[in-house]
Order: sequence, then structure tokens, then C-alpha cells
Amino acid sequence: MPATNKPAADLSAAVVVDGDLGHTEALLKAGALQSAIFNSANFSSIATDAKGVIQIFNVGAERMLGYAAVEVMNKITPADISDPGELISRAKALSAELGTPIAPGFEALVFKASRGIEDIYELTYVRKDGTRFPAVVSVTALRDVHDTIIGYLLIGTDNTARKLVEEERAKLDQRLRDQHFYTRSLIESNIDALMTTDPRGIITDVNKQTEALTGCTRDELIGAPFKNHFTDPGRAEAGIHRVLAEGKVTNYELTARTRDGKLTVVSYNATTFHDRDRKLQGVVAAARDITELKEFELALQVKNAELEEASRMKSEFLANMSHELRTPLNAIMGFSEVLKDGMLGEMTEQQRTFIGNIFSSGQHLLALINDILDLSKVEAGKMTLDLEPIHASSLFANSLSIVREKAMLRRIRLAMDASEGLGSIQVDPRKVKQIVYNLLSNAVKFTRDGGQVTLHTHRVPRSAVGQAT
Repeated sequence: MPATNKPAADLSAAVVVDGDLGHTEALLKAGALQSAIFNSANFSSIATDAKGVIQIFNVGAERMLGYAAVEVMNKITPADISDPGELISRAKALSAELGTPIAPGFEALVFKASRGIEDIYELTYVRKDGTRFPAVVSVTALRDVHDTIIGYLLIGTDNTARKLVEEERAKLDQRLRDQHFYTRSLIESNIDALMTTDPRGIITDVNKQTEALTGCTRDELIGAPFKNHFTDPGRAEAGIHRVLAEGKVTNYELTARTRDGKLTVVSYNATTFHDRDRKLQGVVAAARDITELKEFELALQVKNAELEEASRMKSEFLANMSHELRTPLNAIMGFSEVLKDGMLGEMTEQQRTFIGNIFSSGQHLLALINDILDLSKVEAGKMTLDLEPIHASSLFANSLSIVREKAMLRRIRLAMDASEGLGSIQVDPRKVKQIVYNLLSNAVKFTRDGGQVTLHTHRVPRSAVGQAT
């Protein structure tokens, strides 16, 4: 038999070994079909004899594998142009599958076909230049009229393009899985309870926080109405409708209830989401637990109510004290004024001085009481100054007279050292007298018995005002 790639009309003569003329004539009748198949450049058609030696190697096989037909016909088997490692793996797999030992060579390529089992598999072909490509191969046993195997036909297609597509699809699938895992991780790590619903308000997805919020599992939540898990289903449903109508809602308060009755106040922020064609898919919502905030607000309201009650009671107390304090003080001032004016008879100079001090101190005390009882000033935290010119020496001397009795009880001498030319000053006499009185009162309090307190008064530059001396 010549070692050339003959036309398909001579195929039967090349394939049929030990065949008779009648069988050859039958094969020749299918010449046109065989020519179309075996001369196709899109398929590698390799026919062998019963031992596996290549007898036909079509133009498709030449194009894919880089061999000329004359280089392989009657010289090698298809196993010689296949990946050796894959042959070994295939032989092991078939041996385990079929329960019979199979050699890792040509037998591994055609064993199923030799048993009448349809066999289509993937393998790696090795080109003449050593490069490799994936192929899908269909193997058929060729039989004579006596059903004896006379050879094998291996029809293969270059699977490179499909493999590349599969690899790209696998990469894309992996990226999608990675993206899904990343997105899911973000969702699950969120401190808020996240959920999505369809436009009807049916839950389509949730995170762990939502499971904790509702006391239900993810499987129990998905497919259930959103409104079912809140104390006010109507308000929950209205929230979904509002999102669908306005595109979003913010700080929408609802109270979630678990199956065991636990209540959690949450603040929802929600928005609609769409597919790439801008078709509405549903609502995504995030709920933050504000139970502690609401409890704090309630406690604050209670505290404000308590403060308002305390303020009311304070006002009542001050109003009552206004009467209780002013009444005896006015009586004291009235009696002292009667005595001062001599309406009850003549008094010595010392008595007039004492009565004058009593009347002056009473006026000062009444002014202080009026300040204390003036609620508007107390609540505003400020006082209005009533400025007027007054002789400084007399103002300070009057302040000394107020603490004189306290000093006399402890034998403390009081003195005033007033510089010349002190003259008149523009002040609020009552406020200044109160300040000087406080200073003198403290001085007397912290001076030893039998000691002396001296009030020094002198003018200083405005820049020195406020500096302690």
C-alpha cells in the first residue's frame, strides 16, 4: 500500500486491510461523502489499521499537527502524537472504571471504541514542532462485514478557542465569586442590619445583623414580607411605599420585634436599586439600633420635667421668701428711721450713729434681697449696674461700719487708710459696697482675736485694674 494521502475515492482501499472486493465496492459508493469529510480542513481525520498504525491522515490533520501525510502513514500511531502523561492518566482512569488493566498507549485511546462503547474525550495533541493544543476526539471502530475490527477512525477538532473561552469564563466566574465574597463580607461586617426587598416588599436578602434583629434565620426571612417583623406593620409597609415613590427615605423609625417579644427601636435609611438597564429591582435598607438613644431621650425628658418642677418650686419658694424677708426688714428700717428722725425723742450722737448704721445696713440688705428675689436676674445670670457719682471715702467708711459689730466681738480694731484726693467715683454704690463688705468680712473672719484690719484705698492707673496687691 503506497504511503500517500490519496483522494477519498481510494479511502476504502487504504482502510480495508484483509477486506474483499465486495466490501471495497461498498465503500466506494460512499466516496462523495467520504471526500467531504476526509478532505475537510476543519477536522483532523486519522484512520488506523487494527494495530493502530496510521493509514489515512487528512488535510485537516496536516494543518493541525504540522505533519505531511507521508511522514506518519504506516509509520506511527495516534499515541505517538498525543501527550504521554495524559495517556498514562487515561489508562489508569479507564482501568479503574472498567475493572481491567489497560496499557498507557494506543490501547488507552481506542479501548472503549473496541468494546462498542461511544467514546468522545479531550486530549492534548503534540505538533511536529513540539507545540501542543487541546483537541476533542471522537473514536469509532471500523468493522468488516463479519463485524471484525479492521481499524479505527479518530476525528478531532482543535479545542483551543473553546478552551480559551472556558478559561476566560472560569476567570470571570472566579472574579464574580471573589466579588460576591467581598461584597458579602462587607455586608456581613456592617454594624447595621441590612436587607433587600423586591418592589412588593418581600425580603430577598439579609445579613447576620438582620437575623439578630428579628430573631429569624436568613432562610426564614427570605421570601417573607418585610412588614411582618415590626410592631407596626402598616408603618413598615408605608416606609417601603415611600421609598418606591421618592427614591429614598432617611431616619425612618420602626420598632422591630423578635419572635420571643424583644423590641428594638431602629432608624432606617433606604433607597431603591436597579439593574444595568435601569429596571427597578427593589429596595435596599439599613437599620441602626437606636434603642439606647431613645432610652436616653426618654430619660432626658424625665429629667427636664424634674428640672421644670424644681424651677417651679424654686419660684414659689422665692415668692414666699420675698414676703417673709421683706416684712421684718421693712419693720426694722421703719423703726430705725423713726428713731433717726427724732420722733421718739432726742438721742445722743453715738445713738444717732448706731441708728444710721442700722438704717444704712437695712437698705443694703433690702437691695440684696431684691436682687436675689428678682427671678429674671437670677435666671439670666447677670445684674444691671446702676452707676452714680459717690464720694469714695464715705462709701468705704459705710462698708467698715457694717462689719464693725462683728469685729468688736473679737476685739479686732478697724481702720481706714484713704489716700488724699480720692474724691468722687462713678460706680454702682450697692454693688461696690457688697464687694468691699465681702472683703472686710473675710478679713475679720481670718484675723486673730485682738488684731487689726485696715482698709487701704488709693487710685491706680486703669492698666493696673484687676491686679492683686
